[in-house]
Amino acid sequence: MKETKGQKVKKLPVYNEDSCSFNGYDSQKLMSQTAKLRNLITKRGTFEMLIPLCCTTNPVRYKQFRELMKGISSKTLARRLKELEKDGILERQAYNEIPPRVEYRMTNKGQELVESILNLIQWMIKWS
Repeated sequence: MKETKGQKVKKLPVYNEDSCSFNGYDSQKLMSQTAKLRNLITKRGTFEMLIPLCCTTNPVRYKQFRELMKGISSKTLARRLKELEKDGILERQAYNEIPPRVEYRMTNKGQELVESILNLIQWMIKWS
């Protein structure tokens, strides 16, 4: 196992063509992780919120999200941003100014998530 910041991370399973399986993994645990991932990324607007953040090194303000996220309510946008912050995907910085200014940045965890999503999109494009 590889260690990252005090956490042990199990390497991805290797597909064995002879046995048509991913040896060494517990299917129940993988299914549990799949459910957690689906809960995180399939909520309406979540992917779309991550794209502006991964396309720049600059922080993104709430107003910019509102302009980009046509068809999603302010309430849903605020809820998704709070969830992504709670999950450690985004960092929120509020400034004590008038008018109020709030900026969001992608965390390292969020950057890894987006890179994984982009790899999945590339796979989809390749095979569709």
